[in-house]
Amino acid sequence: MSLILPLEKPALNLRPLLWLLLPLLVLATLFFWPLSLIVEQALRGANGEIGLETFRQVVDSKRFVGALLNTLQIAFFATAGCLLLGSVMSLILVFIPFPGSELIGRVVDTFIALPTFLITLAFTFIYGSAGLLNGTLMSLFAFELPPVDFLYSMQGVILAEITVFTPLVMRPLMAALRQIDKSQLEAASILGAHPLRVIGQVIFPAALPALMAGGSLCLLLTTNEFGIVLFIGAKGVNTLPMMVYSKAILESDYTVACMIALINIVLSLGLFSLYRLAASRTGVRSQPC
Repeated sequence: MSLILPLEKPALNLRPLLWLLLPLLVLATLFFWPLSLIVEQALRGANGEIGLETFRQVVDSKRFVGALLNTLQIAFFATAGCLLLGSVMSLILVFIPFPGSELIGRVVDTFIALPTFLITLAFTFIYGSAGLLNGTLMSLFAFELPPVDFLYSMQGVILAEITVFTPLVMRPLMAALRQIDKSQLEAASILGAHPLRVIGQVIFPAALPALMAGGSLCLLLTTNEFGIVLFIGAKGVNTLPMMVYSKAILESDYTVACMIALINIVLSLGLFSLYRLAASRTGVRSQPC
């Protein structure tokens, strides 16, 4: 006579679900819920109904169009400057070592931890109307007005952002350059290859993932930068973050402010999507910055 033993069902393990629930709860509380409030406020018209009335009002505004163009112009030129300056400095620090190069590398890492307004304040002390450079030139050449006045313009904002965000390009780029096999560079040098050709055919392909990662991060940060533009006080330079601030704080127009903030979020996500598309086309994988 055979005995049939009942099979016990394994107890349901809820611990993985609980570990998943905690970060989802934090994201919902700190991100998704405030974002949903912004979206609701942006889409709610004056009559209380959900629609695109505020969106059409914002898009038709010349002030918004100017702020959007300024934001894109500052972001692209600042990112290009960060990539150019960061590439040159990284090549020098990695492949042309000199006394003090390690110290400069550590200073570059320290720059990342500094607040953006500190660099802007230093620019004001050096290049401002009453700064060190203008004071020296006015005392030496008897100028009636400060001869250097680029700081309070779009060029000053771009230069300040290049100074602040270039270390974000250099850090991953220097790490990538140090991993290049030096024997390849020596072989190219023995064969008589021009340094520019070595950079283009050997160094650049190896550094491309780091360049795209650092450049995309700079592009996103410069698109959403608020403190530098506000602290410099550039004349006639209005950006989307500045417009959100002025609409919400100065004019108390929260509906329009939320709509501009929503457009700024969509713009940032669009730029990040372009980076992901370009990375997939070139076979570049994302690297942490």
